[in-house]
Amino acid sequence: MDGKSLIISAFFCGMCLASGAQEAMLRFNGKVTDQSGKGIPGVVVNDGVHFTKTDKLGAWALNSDTTISKFVAISTPAAYVLPQQDGLATGHYIAVRDLAQAGGKYDFVLEKRKQADGRFHYIAISDPQVKNEKQLKRWCQETVPDLKEVIDSLKQSREVVAMTLGDLVWDNMPLFDEYQESVKNTGAVFFQCIGNHDFDKQYQDLHNMAMGTPVYGEMVYGSYFGPTDYSFNIGKAHIVTMKDINYVGGKNYVESLTGQQLEWLKKDLSYVPKGSLVILNMHAPVWNKVSPGGNVRNADALKEVLKDYKVHVFSGHTHFFQNNEVTPTLYEHNIGAACGGWWAGWVNQCGAPNGYMVVDVDGDNVKWHYKATRRDFAYQFRIYNKGEFTAQSSFVVANVWDWDSACRVVWYQDGKPMGDMEQFVGSDEERASQLKDRSQAEPTAHLFRAMPSDGAKQIKIEFTNRFGEVYTQTISL
Repeated sequence: MDGKSLIISAFFCGMCLASGAQEAMLRFNGKVTDQSGKGIPGVVVNDGVHFTKTDKLGAWALNSDTTISKFVAISTPAAYVLPQQDGLATGHYIAVRDLAQAGGKYDFVLEKRKQADGRFHYIAISDPQVKNEKQLKRWCQETVPDLKEVIDSLKQSREVVAMTLGDLVWDNMPLFDEYQESVKNTGAVFFQCIGNHDFDKQYQDLHNMAMGTPVYGEMVYGSYFGPTDYSFNIGKAHIVTMKDINYVGGKNYVESLTGQQLEWLKKDLSYVPKGSLVILNMHAPVWNKVSPGGNVRNADALKEVLKDYKVHVFSGHTHFFQNNEVTPTLYEHNIGAACGGWWAGWVNQCGAPNGYMVVDVDGDNVKWHYKATRRDFAYQFRIYNKGEFTAQSSFVVANVWDWDSACRVVWYQDGKPMGDMEQFVGSDEERASQLKDRSQAEPTAHLFRAMPSDGAKQIKIEFTNRFGEVYTQTISL
């Protein structure tokens, strides 16, 4: 359906729904079955507000307020293949509009896995954010081939799931078609998350619009990718994606979750055993300490909902890299953007390269590596030689983007160990050099420095990540 037809259809549907509360409340039902038609019990079904589980015959039913609920979705059980078409996640939801037109009845069909495996690869990609054909060309010629090459390697050993963390486009809704085409048949099952630039800027998001509205900000996004809040299961992990942008129209928004969304998350997690691994995907980060301006406002409320689980949060939005160890069981990865500094060069605001995160999940153990576009996995930090970093001209500087407190950065001078490099907060040199006003460069805490002695000839820097893997680079002075 093209954009014009979608608007007309939504208008008439909205007019009908707004004509009275009695007409807006509909009872939906159906089954969840395997490919032989046998019902699957215990599958979680929700309409964005209400939840239920299928009975022993696989049957489900929900009474839905169609002015609020726009999709009915299942949380695919781990024992079943993630439904997809051409590598795009689909088949796990149905639009309420389509469900109503079908008489309120719909059956979800799942394929049983041949064998259970607690291991899979997970790829998190933030902010392709293509605004025009030129930027789309960079995404398609740089990032997508890099992704496909990595996925080809990964899928030899495990299933690969990919998640784009919002800002698929840059306020240019027609580019959804080309973006969607670009991530077909990569070898991974591709899911999406909505970002602030994925809303139709003519409108506010649904909960800010008048009850029964025929049009709203996330409507076009939904026509391509389905619900903004949904979950699924794979291996031992429960994976949740949520909209954390409160869009008020005209490119204006607040990074926050609504009370209704937090209730939705509580209900969703109520079906997940406490202590389980939960991967939560959102566009805006929550717990950044350096440059926290893009953080979600109701962080404490979200933290409370997540407290009983082992959680890894993946977020984008900021176009800089920051790891946040919130509690021993809550870790946020605010990863670098695929487009870096808005396709202006090859780095993000913090100097982390354009790229994406590759995560290895084995049971409830999680291990990750940032993959720089056009570089191999060994590229985990950058060195600036003495005199290259304007604000630290007497120092050798290392930018170690995936740093956290379990990592170590040490240096050697002419083969002699010199101990830990000094961590400092500053602006990355390459990023600052791209800006007309260097003072506008974002600060980052993943910078390290060491002052070589007069006459020193060679410096080696050694980065050991939290998994004990060692990466080294050596420069001549």
